[in-house]
Amino acid sequence: MTATTAIAARLHPELRALRRAIHADPELGNDNPRTQARILDALAGLDLEITTGKSLTSVVAVLRGRAETTAVRPVVLLRADMDGLPVREATGQEFASTTGTMHACGHDLHVAGLVGAVKILHELRNQLPGDVVFMFQPGEEGPGGAAPMIAEGVLDAAGRRADAAYGLHVSAAQAPFGVWWGRPGTLMAAADQCAITVRGRGGHGSQPHNTADPVPVACEIAIGLQTMVTRQFHIFDPVVVTVGKIAAGTKENIIPDDARLDATVRTFSDATHSTIPERITRLAAGIAEAHGMTAEVDYVRGYPVTVNDDAEYAHVRDTVTDLFGADRYTELEHPLAGGEDFSFVGQQVPSAFIFLSTYPGEDWANAPTNHSARALFDDGVLADAAALLAEVTIRRLQRG
Repeated sequence: MTATTAIAARLHPELRALRRAIHADPELGNDNPRTQARILDALAGLDLEITTGKSLTSVVAVLRGRAETTAVRPVVLLRADMDGLPVREATGQEFASTTGTMHACGHDLHVAGLVGAVKILHELRNQLPGDVVFMFQPGEEGPGGAAPMIAEGVLDAAGRRADAAYGLHVSAAQAPFGVWWGRPGTLMAAADQCAITVRGRGGHGSQPHNTADPVPVACEIAIGLQTMVTRQFHIFDPVVVTVGKIAAGTKENIIPDDARLDATVRTFSDATHSTIPERITRLAAGIAEAHGMTAEVDYVRGYPVTVNDDAEYAHVRDTVTDLFGADRYTELEHPLAGGEDFSFVGQQVPSAFIFLSTYPGEDWANAPTNHSARALFDDGVLADAAALLAEVTIRRLQRG
């Protein structure tokens, strides 16, 4: 047992209580004042430089290490997100949310785990030849809290740019309880939104020849998007376009003026991410024009690709196996198609992001996943999460 794991074990009851209090009272978006207050209360009395956000309810804490060094003092950033989801919880847990919102993605565990890392590192600050920035971020589920925190200076909160950044994410399924997983390079997709409106000319459903019916054109565009992603992009740099909503008309015998498609777009490289809007616009406009109509495309950039720096990823993976054993780590073969706004941090600082499975039962392969109203996250992992974040930081600072 290391110093970090020993302290984490001692802190576990406190971290579990914090997690359950946050879980019972989720908040949405970038306005999380009650969660912010709980974080500030948990950090009260520690020797930290604490600031709160101007445009969002973030918390940034800086811990100054006390170990002497003749080199430039390195800086490590640790991040946790803190917002919930508009999901009505159906887990039946005694501390379940009753507010109509839910921590269905485990951000309550992220906050408690990072608070634990703060307290461990604070206790061991005489061993730290550098400084640590703790980034408690709202809005990960949207509209995005990382970018405004970066704009407010979180990456330079210690007085100089962070040298490395780390984050973790819990999973309600995917792997057996307590198993960590990740991969070097591309870990998660860029996640964008796209709305396509086909402009036609409505009329009576019995006389389509006297109209410009946008409905079949919208359907043709939806099918054309699926052909596009398999024929215009490399099979080893894939694109996922899912049309989740098609809306048109008011009655079965009325041809509407317009039809609209709403889609999510996932890409796995910066190059593909940069070209996909033009390809979708060209396809939609071309199909509409072929039928004598027009198509308007509203393409909204979301989170960029989440990429693990090779060296920082190897550092985290090796620390996991040192602390918990090689059987507790699995390397992913392929990236995940979910998006994550830690990607904005990774664009500016060498970073690593990994996952930790928290499903408490045996049948993890069939368990409700993150974002489900029935997703279960066992807070027995909190001590391990806190210990890993602390140990990764200590070793990285000592390496310089």
